Amino acid sequence: MSGNIHTAGQELASRYRILSFLDQGGMQEVYRAWDTILDREVALKAPKSPSAVRRFKQSAVLSARVNHPNAAKTLDYFEEGNRYYLVEEFIDGTDLAKLRARLPMMDPYTVAHILHHLAKGIAALHHMDVVHRDLKPSNIMIDGGLEFRGIKVTDFGVAKMAEAEMTEAIEGGEESITHSSTAIGAVPYLAPEVIENPRSAGKPADIWALGALAYELLSGEKPFGAGFKAVIAITRASPPALPKWIMLKGQFRDLGNDLHTVILTCLNKDPNARPSADVLVQLCEQLCYPTFPRQIGTVSNYINSSRAFGFITSEATTVFFHSSSVYGPVPAEGTSVWFARFSGSPRDRAHPIVLLAK
Repeated sequence: MSGNIHTAGQELASRYRILSFLDQGGMQEVYRAWDTILDREVALKAPKSPSAVRRFKQSAVLSARVNHPNAAKTLDYFEEGNRYYLVEEFIDGTDLAKLRARLPMMDPYTVAHILHHLAKGIAALHHMDVVHRDLKPSNIMIDGGLEFRGIKVTDFGVAKMAEAEMTEAIEGGEESITHSSTAIGAVPYLAPEVIENPRSAGKPADIWALGALAYELLSGEKPFGAGFKAVIAITRASPPALPKWIMLKGQFRDLGNDLHTVILTCLNKDPNARPSADVLVQLCEQLCYPTFPRQIGTVSNYINSSRAFGFITSEATTVFFHSSSVYGPVPAEGTSVWFARFSGSPRDRAHPIVLLAK
C-alpha cells in the first residue's frame, strides 16, 4: 500500500477502521473499512486534491438524498486532520470495467438487464437533481461479480469534483485531456454537448453515457472509439452500426434489434431529443429479456467437426449446448464460458453462452 493515504488498522473519526486499500481513481482513493459503531463494512473514499474540499462536501450533501437499490448509498461525511471523507455502502463485487476484462462482450439479455437497472439508478439521481457527469464502467459496481446479484451506480458522490476536472481538461484541449486520468477514461462516454461546452452539461449527458456504455457491452467496441480521437467522432455523432453478432444468430435478433434502437435514442446528438431517465426506464421495461442465474463452465467437447453442438462441463455435471446459443465467437474446446442453465432431458441445456477471456 506504499503511497496510499492510509494503512490497514488506522481508525478515523473514532469510528471507521481501515481494513484494506481497494482502488483509486483520478480524484480519490477508496478503502474497505469497518464501521465500529454499526458493525458493518463500508467503502471509505478520500479525495486526493485538497482543493476539491468544497465540491466534495457539496456532492456528499446532494448524494445523501438518493436512496435507491441501483445507486450506492451515501452513509456519512466527515472531516479529520485536514482531510475529508465520504462513506458509502460496501458492495461485495467488482466494477464493470474489471468485469469486462473477463467478459469482453455480453449477450443482449445481460445488456438489457444492465441498461434497465442503470436507467433506474440514474432516474433516482435525477429526481434529486443530481447529475452524475462521469458515468463509465469503473463507476458501476456489479454485486457478486459474474454472479450478477445486483447493479449499482457509484461515485455520484464526487459529481462536482468530476465536473470541475472534466471542464478544465476539455477546455485545455488535447494535452489537458490526455494528462487527466478522469477525462481520458470518460471520453468514450462523453456527450457532444459536454465536449462543445462542458459547463452546460446536464441530465441528458448521463443518458448519452448510458447509451455509449450499453453499445460497448453489446458489441465489444466503444461506439466512437477511445482517446482524444474519439472527440471528433462524438461531435459528429454518426449512429453506430448494429453489432454483427445480433444478425448472425436468430435467437438474439429480436431483442438485439430492440435494444439497439433504445441505444440509438440515447445517442441522439440533440440533448432535447434523448429520453429522460424515467422514459428510458419505460423503454427498457418494454424489452423482453430473461434474468436467469449464470455460471462458469468449460467447453469439454464438440460432437461433430462443424462444432454445431457439444457439451459444457460445470459443477461436476455436463450441459448440452448448440452453437446458435453462443453470442459472439464460438468457443474452442477447453475454453471457459459464461452461461445460463435450463432443465432438460437427457441433459440440461445452456443458453445463452458467452466466451470468457483468460
